[in-house]
Amino acid sequence: MRPYEHFRGQAPERARPMLDEMRAFCLNLGEMVVEDVRAHRVVYGKSMTFRWFADIEPQEDRMVVKTQRSRREGPRSMAVPYDGDTTEALSQIKMAFQEIR
Repeated sequence: MRPYEHFRGQAPERARPMLDEMRAFCLNLGEMVVEDVRAHRVVYGKSMTFRWFADIEPQEDRMVVKTQRSRREGPRSMAVPYDGDTTEALSQIKMAFQEIR
């Protein structure tokens, strides 16, 4: 598994503060949160069964955030510009975390 610090170093410089903010938010949702650092994104799941609730991918000018609330419902996607407000994205992540089983 890749360390977050390595992934962060490869992300666009403008993405790093938002990436750190979203990471801290996800990890603070509860002890059962699992972080999976992948090649181009970071995925957060709930417990060892790893039902993912947030998929965060930095791109050149925006952060793409996908959330999933249940297996029956497809993922929701939103793009947040690096100079934009993360409030709505963080709210969607929190709701997905609370609803995923």
